[in-house]
Amino acid sequence: MSIQNRYEFVLLFDCENGNPNGDPDAGNSPRIDPEDMHGLVSDVAMKRRVRNFVQLARDNTAPYAIFVEHATNLNRKIALAHEANGEVPAKGKKATKDKVAEARDWMCKTFFDVRAFGAVMSTGANAGQVRGPIQFAFARSVDPILPLDISITRMAVAEGNSHDSSADLQKWESEQPEDKLRTMGRKALIPYGLYVAKGFISAHLAESTGFNEDDLELFWTALLGMYDHDRSASKGLMSSRALFIFKHIGTDSDPQQRTRQARLGCAPAHKLIELGQVVSIRPTDDSKPARRYSDYTVTVDRSKLPPGVELIER
Repeated sequence: MSIQNRYEFVLLFDCENGNPNGDPDAGNSPRIDPEDMHGLVSDVAMKRRVRNFVQLARDNTAPYAIFVEHATNLNRKIALAHEANGEVPAKGKKATKDKVAEARDWMCKTFFDVRAFGAVMSTGANAGQVRGPIQFAFARSVDPILPLDISITRMAVAEGNSHDSSADLQKWESEQPEDKLRTMGRKALIPYGLYVAKGFISAHLAESTGFNEDDLELFWTALLGMYDHDRSASKGLMSSRALFIFKHIGTDSDPQQRTRQARLGCAPAHKLIELGQVVSIRPTDDSKPARRYSDYTVTVDRSKLPPGVELIER
């Protein structure tokens, strides 16, 4: 049974001496809002970490397999969906509406990220499109960030062609001055940034994909643990710090009406997830820049929760 409640959530995560999300349009420097210099992390980057966590936690097997994997051909998996329901459409033929629907259902049952985030699967053999119940907004840093471009020394070089033998390369290396066998590089990072990610989960869209309570619990676990399994020198120290979950439960005394309220929601999302409403973040010392999570004070005012909404802290 799919989830029966609407949710909004706020995730706090930080980055220390690393690049939380490089921008390909800016030489892979940390993403920023150029008008106010606040840092940004894309929804795609966060979904990637959730996918990676689920793939590790559930061994990439159905019903928790991952559709959008690194360096794979998505059309192969779409073809598997048609094979599981009969056969792949013949060359030059398009799948019928019923066959597309069957393939789409198979994809939802097999892949966690299709159930959670949706997918465009109308390529290849065609398994249609799925609009997922979970959506992220871009995460944004609490304060402006300071992107740094740091020079580093690479103590080796990578010269030569693919057809060179090891003997050719050894000869070339032995003929070079020692200082020519080193080179310089660049590394982009920020000293520190605390980011706020906001997300939304629709019970109505969950019904169409089969996203259920077990999937939801796995998603919460992934949000809190995803950075512990995604370490790299470029990312520095990234950590999920706090998760605030707003669950719509309804207020009506009639059970059926309360269920409808819980699915539809009992308050606008912005009244729950905007900072300064229920959750507030302020620096502990305005006279110095933040360099760690303890440089902020995070407070929760449950008196501002609208009727029919409960807050779960993780």
